[in-house]
Amino acid sequence: MAKMKAAMAAVLVLEKEGVTQAFGVPGAAINPLYAQMRERQTIAHVLARHVEGASHMAEGYTRARAGNIGVCIGTSGPAGTDMITGLYSASADSIPILCITGQAPRARLHKEDFQAVDIAAIAKPVTKWATTVLEPAQVPRAFQQAFHLMRSGRPGPVLIDLPFDVMMAEIEFDIDTYEPLPVYKPAATRKQIEKALAMLNEAAKPLIVAGGGIINADACELLVQFAEITGIPVIPTLMGWGAIPDDHPLMAGLCGLQTSHRYGNANLLASDFVLGIGNRWANRHTGSPEVYCKGRKFIHVDIEPTQIGRVFAPDYGIVSDAKAALALFVEVAAEWKAAGRLRDRDAWARECQGRKADLAYLRKTNFDNVPMKPQRVYQCMNNAFGRDVTYVSTIGLSQIAAAQFLHVYGPRRWINCGQAGPLGWTVPAALGVRAADPQRKLVALSGDYDFQFMLEELAVGAQFKLPYIHIVVNNSYLGLIRHSQRGFQMDYCVQLAFDNINTPEGEVSRGYGVDHVKVVEGLGCKAMRVHKQEEIAPAIRQAEAWMEQYKVPVVIEIILERVTNIAMGTEIDNVVEFEELAAGKADVPTAVAMLD
Repeated sequence: MAKMKAAMAAVLVLEKEGVTQAFGVPGAAINPLYAQMRERQTIAHVLARHVEGASHMAEGYTRARAGNIGVCIGTSGPAGTDMITGLYSASADSIPILCITGQAPRARLHKEDFQAVDIAAIAKPVTKWATTVLEPAQVPRAFQQAFHLMRSGRPGPVLIDLPFDVMMAEIEFDIDTYEPLPVYKPAATRKQIEKALAMLNEAAKPLIVAGGGIINADACELLVQFAEITGIPVIPTLMGWGAIPDDHPLMAGLCGLQTSHRYGNANLLASDFVLGIGNRWANRHTGSPEVYCKGRKFIHVDIEPTQIGRVFAPDYGIVSDAKAALALFVEVAAEWKAAGRLRDRDAWARECQGRKADLAYLRKTNFDNVPMKPQRVYQCMNNAFGRDVTYVSTIGLSQIAAAQFLHVYGPRRWINCGQAGPLGWTVPAALGVRAADPQRKLVALSGDYDFQFMLEELAVGAQFKLPYIHIVVNNSYLGLIRHSQRGFQMDYCVQLAFDNINTPEGEVSRGYGVDHVKVVEGLGCKAMRVHKQEEIAPAIRQAEAWMEQYKVPVVIEIILERVTNIAMGTEIDNVVEFEELAAGKADVPTAVAMLD
């Protein structure tokens, strides 16, 4: 067998497992790995400006395409702790990423060596596996196990910590006969699917709730087939948005507190049965479980056994990969339909579609105010970007409004950090998506605070030629924090706005603080500022021309009114709307008036 440094064995295993791209920041303790990557030159590397940014780039890379696994690399100590947020985000949303950290030599781990910290212990709660490899000969098998775990069962992240002397040691390793370990995914049985379909067949007004597990499993076509065979409308979760196109006649809308459609809430409340596949019953989707569950039965299909019954007990649970379950659902449903055993759902589907088309259930967007209302911004985005766009967003009023007003027409065209929602995620995640797919139409969406958290990563886009459009909706107001915390006098030195002494009078509304255009241009990218809705479409055309010419990210900053009506779409108001509709206390026009 060949002799090599353990660090070289790690690189060779990465190659065999299909890795062609990594994101990271080098440093003393991880430089042996970088030296072997340089020697091989088979894994492209994007140099992040912050190690947390590298972890979010890895997330975006994974989320962009089925089968991708993003890799982020950092040195010892703070590099690993900086990546914890990315590991948490990936773990929460079932996203496999591999985090590789350097470490002090083994003999110095207990001596409080410079930048030596037990990163494996710190990372354990937010990973599927976190390990410090203490024997050089175990390095290739640790990486083999990492990929096996990331791909098996519920996907998720892994951290491998490599002491300096472990990487430098020579080992014997035969890469020529190396093979990835078989992936394990639980699969539903035909007996389970037949029972679930029989329960579904008894319901008068059933719905399918499609979670992000369907997208992770690359099972969206099977979902649409199953919905079309049975005629059952589909409500995607925020993480499952795009699993069925927004304009499909069986797409019944998003449901929940913030990121929802009114017709989606109303359709859910009119149902009597829900089949959830690949979803977690997260609180932003369910709101109050008492309201959500009242008067309806539930089946829950999920790849992770401990998810079933975690939020509420379903009437029937199936542990299965979404793709395996949906393949059987399609097979059995097709047989039953051919035999005339499936209940007709046309009237129920028309009822759901009717709400979707009813103006009383639609929020107003056609405002002409200056500064702009955010509703009009999203109307303009729908008109400008078309069907084939991919949106990237994380959290805040910008994300809530996106879910209420934008349209998504395919899987992985809404790339969103769902449960963790860290500010700053959007810029690096968008760069990771672009690195995974140089061709797709890509638009990131941030509020001004999210944008300011990690905007230094735009320099990565300029350096490595990763162009995309970034829409920054700026109200300088921390709107979601203020409006979701009503009743608290929390405004204690928490102002984003200030008079920028370097901004010429009249160039931007006084008091908006950071001049994002200047900062973006200083990072090597292009930017412009928009005040009126009629300026948005020309700005997008200019952005597309700049991307073609310079191959860099282009930022369009849109100045919004400071106190936004979209804040009325936050949790408190949607809870009222949802519960009053459920109780029959509010007719639809009243509910509409509450939020517009």
